[in-house]
Amino acid sequence: MDAGIASADNIAWLIEQDYHYLVVSREQHVKNPRDQKTPVAVRDTRDSNVVVYREVDQETGETRLYCHSEQKAKKEQGIRNRFHARLEEVLEKLHTGLSKKGTLKKYDKILERIGRLREKHSRVAADYTINVIADDKKNKAIGIEWQRKPESDQKDKHCGVYCLRTNIPDWSEEQLWLTYTMLTEIEATFRSLKTELGLRPVYHKKEERVTGHLFITLLAYHLVHVLRYQLRLQDIHLSWESIRNRMSTQQRMTITLPTDNDTIIHLRTTSKAETRQKQIYTALNINPDPIGKVKTIVDMKPVVPTGAD
Repeated sequence: MDAGIASADNIAWLIEQDYHYLVVSREQHVKNPRDQKTPVAVRDTRDSNVVVYREVDQETGETRLYCHSEQKAKKEQGIRNRFHARLEEVLEKLHTGLSKKGTLKKYDKILERIGRLREKHSRVAADYTINVIADDKKNKAIGIEWQRKPESDQKDKHCGVYCLRTNIPDWSEEQLWLTYTMLTEIEATFRSLKTELGLRPVYHKKEERVTGHLFITLLAYHLVHVLRYQLRLQDIHLSWESIRNRMSTQQRMTITLPTDNDTIIHLRTTSKAETRQKQIYTALNINPDPIGKVKTIVDMKPVVPTGAD
């Protein structure tokens, strides 16, 4: 289960029913595996690096697996940086406007505006101490000061960190983590089916045509799954979207060359595969240019009818 339904009551019910579970913890403060003495690497590739740290609760026997993903950390840090920049940009604009004509200056209105900003940027608003400086009568604001709290740096260090909880005692760190990633893979499968493989929208009205549409989509996914499975055997862990984006720059093209002999040469060829594309071709044992060059000569000389002068 993901964190959305991994509540204390649900976990207690699973224990009462004697079920094994592997869930994402809803705890706010989790340990960073990189700060521990014995982290274990469960994935170490060029595209993804994940380390975990195992800890067993002596009272309940529950295992907590603290995980850190570099890829997830970069994504979360990028989101935090954007939210920080947006909030500070608006605060700077409000502060600058206090010295200009025709802008908001009332002290109570400025406080309301900052309150709405905190609500809008709730992801990072708690990282700041914001003070509004008022005049002697507290009618108008004359300045706005803000400063990031030290706790903000700790949140940055914990980007990409999450915790898995389980009552399975004899699984290894890698087995637990790989089982959890199945949930991510299933979610990615549905996204791929609905978007890239065209499962929806369905415009057909007849049942047999709808069935055919679904069948073709599932057949396409089976092919995609086989390709991705073969790539994973070669330690290439890419989504179908990433594969498509990487391969999209190689094109099949036609070069047209007119000559002085009233002929046109059409040369059908393939652009050279890049290094990252060759990596996928090699892993799948596919020729980067299976068709090769095809040359076609078209004679453009006018045809003279028989018997004409």
